[in-house]
Amino acid sequence: MPTQIITTDDLREFKIELLEEFKILLEKTNSSGVKKYLKSSELMELLKVSPGTLQTLRINGTLPYTKIGGIIFYDAEEIEKVMKENSIHNKF
Repeated sequence: MPTQIITTDDLREFKIELLEEFKILLEKTNSSGVKKYLKSSELMELLKVSPGTLQTLRINGTLPYTKIGGIIFYDAEEIEKVMKENSIHNKF
């Protein structure tokens, strides 16, 4: 088996290739992360709440939603905003 010598140029090229692959992976992850709009069943699973609790949160205005036909959609960014606004930080 012949021996190969690795130069600093080889390492630099490897680094650039590796960074490009990481960039592609991150772009795929960001684009396939949380969807822009969630259906009720998806939000119930995400928040770990029952259908009744979700309905109560809609009725009392806690969660903003859009109803198209018979399907209710929730904007994921707005849900995240509501979660941050209602965050409680206890100091002990």
